[in-house]
Amino acid sequence: MGNFDRRNSMKMKRRKAQTAKKARIKRVAAAKGKVSAAAKKPKKKSAS
Repeated sequence: MGNFDRRNSMKMKRRKAQTAKKARIKRVAAAKGKVSAAAKKPKKKSAS
């Protein structure tokens, strides 16, 4: 390990992985929520 690569230490790798995982889970949940909300809404009938 060099002098300036503290952010590549095992601890920082774990922290980065954890934040990436949380972000991924949040993004997937948001996408799933949008899809289910769109699926639940009944389609509007045309005005004519």
